[in-house]
Amino acid sequence: MKARILVLLLCMAGWTVAATHFVNAQEAAPQVVVAKPLVRDVTDRDEFIGRFRAAEQVDIRSRVGGYLQSIAFKDGQLVKEGDELFKVDQRPFVTALSQAKASLAVATAGLTYAQAQFDRVNALVKSGSQTVATLDDRRRELDSAQANLQGSQASVDRAELDMTYSRIVAPLSGRIDRHMISVGNLVTADQTVLTSIVMLDPIDFYFDIDERRLLSYAETARKNGSVLQSGGGGLKVSVKLGDRDGTTYSGTLDFAENQVDAATGTLRARARFANPDFVLQPGLFGRVELEGSNSYKAILIPDEAISSDQDERVVFVVGKDNVVSTKAIRPGPKIDGYRVVRSGLDGSERLVVRGVVRVRPGVKVDPKETTLPPENKDPVESAPLTAVNAE
Repeated sequence: MKARILVLLLCMAGWTVAATHFVNAQEAAPQVVVAKPLVRDVTDRDEFIGRFRAAEQVDIRSRVGGYLQSIAFKDGQLVKEGDELFKVDQRPFVTALSQAKASLAVATAGLTYAQAQFDRVNALVKSGSQTVATLDDRRRELDSAQANLQGSQASVDRAELDMTYSRIVAPLSGRIDRHMISVGNLVTADQTVLTSIVMLDPIDFYFDIDERRLLSYAETARKNGSVLQSGGGGLKVSVKLGDRDGTTYSGTLDFAENQVDAATGTLRARARFANPDFVLQPGLFGRVELEGSNSYKAILIPDEAISSDQDERVVFVVGKDNVVSTKAIRPGPKIDGYRVVRSGLDGSERLVVRGVVRVRPGVKVDPKETTLPPENKDPVESAPLTAVNAE
């Protein structure tokens, strides 16, 4: 009986100790990391999805018909303006040129004879040996011979031009596609596509701007003394591709269409990029970033510090007595890994940036002070407490 009473007393003592530990744990202030917002001059940057296109592109066709005689390039190589690409069989054009030159020689001889006849009759008319009517006939023959000579010269020029067109050269520098037709096939003038060439340096990037942000860009362009359709005064842009290394390419806005598409409510814009290494290729998708405003002073906080309260966005502010309260904010775009706060903060507040899930309004906390880095490359919430720069 005494043993049972002893066991009961020991159990009651254990329950009392456990309850005391539980109450103490409940009363301990939660440990959080607090920091002041960053306040600095920033420029809003918007992101759009678009596609690269060649600055210049041309389909190569022959201006004369005939059988393809030779191909002077390798598929996919870089070509320069003026390089020979194809040659059409020139023998018919050589024959046509010879015939045109022979006709020119006949017309030249006819003009020489008509001029001599006119001069002879003109002299006889002055002496009274010939009538004026005869002189008019000789003048008509002279004019006709001159017209024949001009026509023959035009035939020679045309034949020489056809000879030139039978040698097809690159109209611009760039990368050539494969040949679409093989040697020996018949080429139809102005119809048969032989290949195509795209200019790679520079290269253009096209993207669509929605109506809401379009007005902001137009205002920025006017402040720069320009208009959006002319490039907004040389507005700088950057593009990231879908590759793993996330390389950024810098360019300049240089054109926007002159009207908004009624079906989509967007305006198509174009940025131009230098591409000396030909890394950027027509057809590639990318994400373009461009300045959406002029420079202004902004309050920046990490997304981890923002919570939701029904339809509002709030942050937890730690007062001088370490008691937590909430403030409603209006968040803006993201810059350097931080969220811009449009309204609700003045930059002097001590915000809970880690441990947000442990606090609620009116709770006293154990704050650990830290300073936000210039760029929020790694979310604060994902780092262990010991890794945070706490004092």
